[in-house]
Amino acid sequence: MLTGWRYRITAVTGALLLTVGAVFVSNTPALQELATASVPLMSRFSPVSQNGVPFVQTLSLTALVVLASLLPLYRPRPRRSLDTVSISLKRVVVAGLALATVGFFDWVSGIPRTTLLLTVSALSVAIPAWFVWIHRWPHGDAERVLIVGDDPNQISTLSAETSLPLLGYLSPTSVFASGDGTATENVTASKAIADGGVEDLERLGGLSRLEDALVDLDIDTVVLAFHEPDRAECFGVLDTCHEYGVTAKVHREFADTILTEEDAVGTLADVELEPWNAQDYLFKRVFDIAFAGTALVVLSPMIGLIILAINFEGEGPVFFNQERTCLYGNTFTVRKFRTLKPVDDDVDLDIDQDRRTPLGEFLRTTHFDEIPQLWSILVGDMSVVGPRPAITELEPEYEAEADAWRQRWFVKPGLTGRAQINDATGHEPKKKLQHDLQYVRNQSFFYDLRIVVRQISKVVADLVSFGGSN
Repeated sequence: MLTGWRYRITAVTGALLLTVGAVFVSNTPALQELATASVPLMSRFSPVSQNGVPFVQTLSLTALVVLASLLPLYRPRPRRSLDTVSISLKRVVVAGLALATVGFFDWVSGIPRTTLLLTVSALSVAIPAWFVWIHRWPHGDAERVLIVGDDPNQISTLSAETSLPLLGYLSPTSVFASGDGTATENVTASKAIADGGVEDLERLGGLSRLEDALVDLDIDTVVLAFHEPDRAECFGVLDTCHEYGVTAKVHREFADTILTEEDAVGTLADVELEPWNAQDYLFKRVFDIAFAGTALVVLSPMIGLIILAINFEGEGPVFFNQERTCLYGNTFTVRKFRTLKPVDDDVDLDIDQDRRTPLGEFLRTTHFDEIPQLWSILVGDMSVVGPRPAITELEPEYEAEADAWRQRWFVKPGLTGRAQINDATGHEPKKKLQHDLQYVRNQSFFYDLRIVVRQISKVVADLVSFGGSN
């Protein structure tokens, strides 16, 4: 990828040329006639082709607004192609709305609506394609690989056994200090560690330089070399690789707790940073927004009644907040309707009989206490279907019982999932993990629909059961 000012100049120049070209093409009488005659949404508009000063004003204003709206994309940083497309589309839409607003208030000579719609439509395709392309600007045929980790043994082993073109490695300075648990005397690989580093391989800095190294060196692939898959370090590197669209690999010997391709062969295994195809993510996100948005609207009267009932009960706040684990070991706050009498620290996980309330029993049995999580789905912290986010402070217990527990961290957590519809809870980490990983390997839009239908049927059955018991 281009870096520094070369990237900025290329990005701005390309965006400007595409915008100017889109306005010129959109202003042609033939295209306007065709669009208003054949496109249903534009049939109500009349073709308006400008000339002279009005056209220059339209061209200048459109170029200025579009270039300003794309400002965040001029920073030379790697991104996943899907993220680049998403951000570019949002920015083009913002530019279109801004131009429409200017025309509506008649602050300057208004842009003809037909020209505006055609220009925004063209830029919605051209601008994302342009930024995806310059992010993947060819730097040569050779792959550019960086080792990142804190284990000198693994770094040395990878340097000796892999044929990848290694540019160097990032690691904490402390791991090469004598007497450290992973220190130099423990190295058994064919390449010894000498002079505070790995022989014939340059140390490029500490782990904090990862983002700079990815940009400055135009890295394609990061190879993990961690002594243990520490949440803050190993999964932090994976999170950065995912965000920047960089491939991650790991030595097969050390891949137990990381989600990797099942059928891959060789010394290194690809880490499944994105286990599903781009269209699966797109369909899943559209489904999440549609489901959560619709549910919040439909359930709004019930939400209001629940809030009033909890306040009337007078046993504590309306919501119960709890820290849960999500993608790559990060955490977020899950909100539920409160179902227990609060305690002093408000994090007691035991459901003692004297903390139960009749309203809380109803909410828990019918799963209505989970309704606030629809907002988490809408904003993107969760998905409708996925591995249920575990309570962060209980993660070590689950990991102790299920070695591959952290493989659940490679997809967005869900409101429900395969484990939930099969009654696998955190009391059975191995069984729950088995269901969750089977879902990760087999996810599809229709698979999600089947799980949602089964979960809704369980909620209905629990509601009927609760009504019958009372």
